[in-house]
Amino acid sequence: MSYKVETVLKDAASTIGESPHWDDATQTLLYVDILKGDVHRYDPVTGKVDFIHLVGDNVGFVVPRGKGGLVAGLGQAFVSVDWETKAVTKLAEVDPGTNNKLNDGKCDARGRLWAGTIDRQLAPNKGKLYCMDTNGSVTKKEENLTISNGMAWSPDNKTMYFIDTTPREVYAYDYDNDTGNISSRRVVVNFKDIPELSGENVIGPDGMTTDTDGNLWVACLNGGCVAKIEPNSGKLLQTVDIPDATRITSVCWGGKNLDELYVTSLKMHPTSARFPLIDSQDGSLFRVTGLGSRGAPAEVFRG
Repeated sequence: MSYKVETVLKDAASTIGESPHWDDATQTLLYVDILKGDVHRYDPVTGKVDFIHLVGDNVGFVVPRGKGGLVAGLGQAFVSVDWETKAVTKLAEVDPGTNNKLNDGKCDARGRLWAGTIDRQLAPNKGKLYCMDTNGSVTKKEENLTISNGMAWSPDNKTMYFIDTTPREVYAYDYDNDTGNISSRRVVVNFKDIPELSGENVIGPDGMTTDTDGNLWVACLNGGCVAKIEPNSGKLLQTVDIPDATRITSVCWGGKNLDELYVTSLKMHPTSARFPLIDSQDGSLFRVTGLGSRGAPAEVFRG
């Protein structure tokens, strides 16, 4: 099946475009510009883009909040954001006294918020994975990570997938949807074992989502594509090439029927030696149609 890639926003991010989230309630796309500290909202009907600037640190992720507003990762803090008043309120803090900051984040089917941390200089084994429950409590779930990144759940919510970019691996955990407990970590995808994704310039898997068939859709940082992977076998089913872009960072399903794949990308990063390639469309926001797949509605934080 042929697909179509559109650049819907040229230079959508001036630094690192990340954390795309389709807000089903408003039919708009949220995403962040990490190092600039901006949260963007894109309306595909009008083409309008609004943004809020969060003062004081990098913003790693954004998700809607069920009771209204948004929740974002600002430095080491989970914060609530009121879009109308621009008010920002700290909900919780993680990794105090370290050089870490929150990176990618996403909600599970019960409305818990999961987010990982990374060292600001990407020092190895400093990152952790946290879960903020709907009552506001925060629990550390993993440690000794380097670049905590994409996460997703299987359609039956019995498996959680999580990416650590540096070893180029996608992990799977048995997932207890009632308690939020994870167990039995194993590697289900290793980019080094997939010839099409193992080139020397491909740093590895970044953001990720799943489709309703249970396949993984993984952004390939420095690979210029999104990889569709069957997680039980680790088999690469398809690569979706993004023209004139190399630094692909994350993906999510959007649109009225959740059959449009939105793709973010990176324009500038302080550790430029790790990102030697740049293309004319890096930093842009893309939409891919005609894939023959769709996703489920993205969950919101219910706390």
